[in-house]
Amino acid sequence: MNKISIRFFNDREVRAVWDDANAKWWFSVLDIIGVLRGSDDYAKNRNYWKYLKAKLKREGSQVGSVTTQFKFVAPDGKKHAANVLDYEGIIELAKNFPSKQANRFIEWFTYSDESIDGKSKTKAYALFDSSLFEMMEVGTVKGLQQIHGYLFGGLYDFAGQIRTVNIAKESFRFAPAQFLENTLKTIEKMPESSFDEIVDKYVEMNIAHPFREGNGRSARIWIDLILKKNLRLCVDWSKINKDDYLNAMRKSPSDSTKIKALLKSALTDKINDREVFMKGVDYSYYYEQDDTITDDKDHPWFREATEESKKAE
Repeated sequence: MNKISIRFFNDREVRAVWDDANAKWWFSVLDIIGVLRGSDDYAKNRNYWKYLKAKLKREGSQVGSVTTQFKFVAPDGKKHAANVLDYEGIIELAKNFPSKQANRFIEWFTYSDESIDGKSKTKAYALFDSSLFEMMEVGTVKGLQQIHGYLFGGLYDFAGQIRTVNIAKESFRFAPAQFLENTLKTIEKMPESSFDEIVDKYVEMNIAHPFREGNGRSARIWIDLILKKNLRLCVDWSKINKDDYLNAMRKSPSDSTKIKALLKSALTDKINDREVFMKGVDYSYYYEQDDTITDDKDHPWFREATEESKKAE
């Protein structure tokens, strides 16, 4: 169980472990129960599973009989053996669950890994064991392009390529494409000998947003490689709440104190730990759920940026 995955349904964790011997994922039954019940109460979910398992056995369902056990971290911080089911078992469990959430959960569970994000996340997991991971340039634009190209190669035709269009998120517009090349050269030269300097560089790269899509997922691996090389540290992203992170990043262009405090509180020296990396990937992709980038020439600020570019020329 050296590979641990965390998926998110309605902002609730669904944990899984990889079984090398049988080449498949096993999913935490209690996490599924919590999702389907809409409850975070560990004790009540556990009691409900006991009741449901006994009921399914009486009805002749195999779901209550085929569970196995792996160790997960419980609310008390310790690892305890917990019931898990494989992919088919989880689908069967959801079909037999008396919940309005069941059908929507089945649809999400069935198709989530077939999306671009799902496929890209699988590639991100593989990056840990890839020879490219140790060969990537650290702290450079090319290094960031290598990460992006690896994550999204074959999924986006612009994988690893610096954008040539203007993009925005909500009301914030990122660096105009016309000036992006010079902007990235300036960011690349920024110092990275201290924690504050590294985060400043990360914030500026986020403002630049060099790719049409996939910037955050690529940049979080990028900053971890910089921290690893220069400070022998990395960020345990599973320690950072999604809303806290997004709010801090929104404020970072004018005030980086919040994102610095948030990242500093989650630093760890487990720079070669597979579990830290895998959980980091899961949280990194979770941050991006429901976060929309606008790439539209009809957007009013696009015309403004174009006019500014012409004036500069």
